[in-house]
Amino acid sequence: MNRSFFKSTPLRGLASAVTLALSLLGASLVTSPSASAAVGAPEKEELKLGFIKLTDMAPLAVAYEKGYFEDEGLYVTLEAQANWKVLFDRVVTGELDGAHMLAPMPLLAATGTTTAAEVITPLTLSYNGAAITVSNAVWAEMKKQVPQADGKPVHPISAAALKPVLESYKKNGKPFNLGMTFPIGTHNYILRYWLAAGGIHPGFYAPAKGDNSGNIKAEAMLSVVPPPQMVPTMDAGTTVGYCVGEPWNQQAVFKGLGVPVMTSENLWPDGADKVFGMTKSFAEKNPNTTVRMVKALIRASAWLDANNNANRPEAVRIIAKPNYVGAEERVIANSMTGTFEFEKGDKRPIPDFNKFFRGYYAYPYASDAVWWLTQMRRWGHIPEQKPDSWYLDAAKKAYRGDIYLAAARELVAEGKIKAADFPDLSKDFSFKPPRKGPLDGIEFDGRKPNAYLNQFAIGLKGNEQP
Repeated sequence: MNRSFFKSTPLRGLASAVTLALSLLGASLVTSPSASAAVGAPEKEELKLGFIKLTDMAPLAVAYEKGYFEDEGLYVTLEAQANWKVLFDRVVTGELDGAHMLAPMPLLAATGTTTAAEVITPLTLSYNGAAITVSNAVWAEMKKQVPQADGKPVHPISAAALKPVLESYKKNGKPFNLGMTFPIGTHNYILRYWLAAGGIHPGFYAPAKGDNSGNIKAEAMLSVVPPPQMVPTMDAGTTVGYCVGEPWNQQAVFKGLGVPVMTSENLWPDGADKVFGMTKSFAEKNPNTTVRMVKALIRASAWLDANNNANRPEAVRIIAKPNYVGAEERVIANSMTGTFEFEKGDKRPIPDFNKFFRGYYAYPYASDAVWWLTQMRRWGHIPEQKPDSWYLDAAKKAYRGDIYLAAARELVAEGKIKAADFPDLSKDFSFKPPRKGPLDGIEFDGRKPNAYLNQFAIGLKGNEQP
């Protein structure tokens, strides 16, 4: 990767810079949507940003390759990380200035789940984008339980079709292990949601009792596997399936090793999957740098979804490079360009499998944070009952829409993105309207988390303890 220093832009007014800095500390922005926030010169120009080798790191790669970081006077190095724990820990210690993160990660400190430094997100990197894949052997048995239409399985596929397979494994004394990428993470909670919706208990965590296995009452065992190792681990027989982002589901199909049975938009449509995370202390110390990074990433997200995904083939070529995702272009293209292959030859259109900007603008929605918090409560990472107000406060503490708004207003003022391409930036749009999940029909209202939890047959609710 070429490395060069970029000239910083001049300070455009001390008063404006002070106003912006105050806004990042939680004060309300006083500028109108059409007025420039007049962000000043970056306090820190040299930045190291981390990512995991998944296709939804694309906004980072695009912002670098298209010169959007350079436009903001930022000298950026993008660095792949070994796994999510290493990535998170390096952000907390300051070895990374920011990173591609699983959407629940910034909620760790906000909920008191960890004593690590407070982590925030000012931008959503991607919506949807995960899938659940099982081995060919498991699928062969599941398929017997799945309805067919025109000779193909009817989707979404319920985990109820997995129950006879589980019973067979149990009867024969064989372990039934499934992979996910991080305990307080997107893929863990999506996998648990799917299993529970099909009547399979995925297990509870009990941190207050010192049990962080997640296996209390579990009928299927879930364990951590780094994303690029999902296919090799399943091929070796260590796991019989997994939940992960792309391209590692499609790679199993291309290699003839497994079949995806669920894509995440069928569980929770258009939910935040990955976010851009940093410590709160970094944002407070470097408010101009923070807004400039977000500006570059908003532009990259908009580019990725522009003109009905017309730029996706170029994006595929970019992220296929070894220093980014490092997978074959044809494998990455299968999901990034609007299709998804299940069984070999069963390729279906899913234009929003990876969504970066269209319809949701890369904004860090408080309601998305609340959804992840409900999953943390449901499976025991939040061990005690909390009032609705607690969920809303924790969401807004970690998901910083105020920083996003400062960046969006600046982009509009500079003419880099049209005002019409954003929602009304003068209004609070941090809560999406209530919506029912396609798989189970259960409605989620971000302002009523306890009412949402009460609808589930499996999972903690009320004052229940793990």
